[in-house]
Amino acid sequence: METVILTDPPRPARETVEAFSSIGVATVHEAMGRTRSISALRPIQQGVRVAGTAVTVMSWPGDNLMIHAAIEQCGPGDILVVTTREPSSHGMFGELFATGLQQRGVVGAIIDAGVRDTQEMRDMGFPVWSRHINVMGTVKSTPGAINVPIVVGGQVIDAGDIIVADDDGLVVVPRDEADDALVKSRARLDKEEATRASFLEGELGLDRYGMRPVLADLGVTYRRHPDADPA
Repeated sequence: METVILTDPPRPARETVEAFSSIGVATVHEAMGRTRSISALRPIQQGVRVAGTAVTVMSWPGDNLMIHAAIEQCGPGDILVVTTREPSSHGMFGELFATGLQQRGVVGAIIDAGVRDTQEMRDMGFPVWSRHINVMGTVKSTPGAINVPIVVGGQVIDAGDIIVADDDGLVVVPRDEADDALVKSRARLDKEEATRASFLEGELGLDRYGMRPVLADLGVTYRRHPDADPA
């Protein structure tokens, strides 16, 4: 692993990033062809949705030295994204890191390891998604890398990619696909709104999605229950 800190990675336009903050993870995932989602990491809070640009960190297991170094590279609208060279459950991130990041305008953190001080971070309104919650601390002695491509939950994340995160999990929008993904996500929102309106009027999904012929083609039949009341 190369030990390097890459500075000033390219980022999508700020207005593009902020537009994703009002769109759910599931909608973006569907709009991108049901790809790029991460479900293995869970939020420590509920009812929060954020979108931001990734500052990526590759750390050594049980060592948070590179998180300290990464804070300098973070700015308004960023999301810190941390993984480790090998799987780790150590509590690598807590309230003091969150305080430093919040002061710099960072909108959240994603830790593919453990976090602690969860109540304090909820109280201060700093959202975090992590694989583990663990009080076990770390050392600060092993070099890593910042703003290089990393893999979290099976998805490659590069510096400047957009991360959308809510109660459902995470989705990665590659920075060079951001504008196209936003157009598709907005179209998906319009489609969902039209479907919601039809359901409120009583239409069934079987009819709206044309699934009755599918059932018939699969050999599904309707038959009155033998114990049903006589007609």
